[in-house]
Amino acid sequence: MASPARLFARGTYAEATRIAALLRKETVGGVLLITGALLALVWANTPWAPAYEGLRDTVVGPSALHLDLSLGTWAADGLLAVFFFVAGLELKREFVAGDLRDPRKAVLPVAAAVGGMAVPAVIYTAINLRSDGGLVGWAIPTATDIAFALAVLAVISTHLPAALRTFLLTLAIVDDLLAITIIAVFYTASLSFTPLLLALVPLALFGFLVQKRVRHWWLLLPLALATWVLVHESGVHATVAAVLLAFTVPVVRSRAAGGPEAGPGLAEHFEHRIRPISAGLAVPVFAFFSAGVTIGGLQGLGASLRDTVALGIVAGLVVGKAVGIAGATWLVSRFTRAELDEDLRWPDVIGLSLLAGIGFTVSLLIGELAFGSGSVRDEHVKVGVLTGTLMAALLAAAVLKPRDRHYRRIAEAEARDEDGDGVPDVYQERPSGIPDLPHGSPRETVHEASDRRRQPRPANLD
Repeated sequence: MASPARLFARGTYAEATRIAALLRKETVGGVLLITGALLALVWANTPWAPAYEGLRDTVVGPSALHLDLSLGTWAADGLLAVFFFVAGLELKREFVAGDLRDPRKAVLPVAAAVGGMAVPAVIYTAINLRSDGGLVGWAIPTATDIAFALAVLAVISTHLPAALRTFLLTLAIVDDLLAITIIAVFYTASLSFTPLLLALVPLALFGFLVQKRVRHWWLLLPLALATWVLVHESGVHATVAAVLLAFTVPVVRSRAAGGPEAGPGLAEHFEHRIRPISAGLAVPVFAFFSAGVTIGGLQGLGASLRDTVALGIVAGLVVGKAVGIAGATWLVSRFTRAELDEDLRWPDVIGLSLLAGIGFTVSLLIGELAFGSGSVRDEHVKVGVLTGTLMAALLAAAVLKPRDRHYRRIAEAEARDEDGDGVPDVYQERPSGIPDLPHGSPRETVHEASDRRRQPRPANLD
């Protein structure tokens, strides 16, 4: 009988190294995001707050195309399209060429993402059932900000296993896809079918060119911009265009990733070129223009948090995310043959679920769409998102920090390459007949395990 699948089991070495490099980039982007948000928050609560508001509300762009937008709107509709394009590329790559192309491995992050969005939405709705106009913001606490979460994870400095970090990344990517679907379906106030149908023309041409492996920016960029403009004109949020464009890009695995001889795929090429723009410019600038809320001291903070909208967001991010993600993971382990990897414990999963309660980029975007940029309720949304994010980060640190010493010792052992082949020994299969580590023996190092692997195979097992 086949052995049960392991939840959060270690993936292939090629995929682990790719994810590690990606996490480093996302962490740097998260630090820039936090910097932009803090700068806006401080500026908006100084005597120079009107200058910040004037900058955010400055209108630029051609009015003939209905693109005479404020800088804050350009950040939300334009720069975030770059972010969602990269997220779309990563999502497609994970499910086409990554370890998650195996449905048995994909079911966990997908189920966790769904649970992590459904439970916060239910909690928010329950709190705002009697609220005057508050229900429209039900989707605000459903989103996880991966860059922010990874930046906090770096500050916590926990040596979580790579599989858990990969799970957080993949969960957030699926979360982004579901969030953009919610935006397209539930937050489209008016829909114009003519520009939406016209958008299919540049989208199809873009897809045709990338399928032919065309990389010329002077061909692709105008088509992408035309698609974005037409989707924006249709009334659908323009970031949806970015996801659709990303899904047309082909994924071919490179030799380094164990794929065919054709070399890196176009999705990998685009992601490599565009991710620095997303992490280093698009998301931090959006954070700067979105996080500038005037709190008004403790009295103003208390008044904002008395609004059921803010309360629902805080409860959804802090409680809903943790219950939804950890609960979905438990259900997968309970009703399938999957089991938690023997090196992990449930507090690790709970800590990671709390960390997923860090919501920022997409949460603020949905808040603006739900209540209108600059409205009183939008200000309360910002306070709720910032408060919930801070609480989730502190609770996650309280749970994960005690695990730091344990996993640091394991990580140091796993990094060893005793046979000198460039691949850590932990990623190499143990020969059949050599028993696995007994459950509850994490102190055995990879060095000791390697010594056992080099022992002659017992004759009675042949």
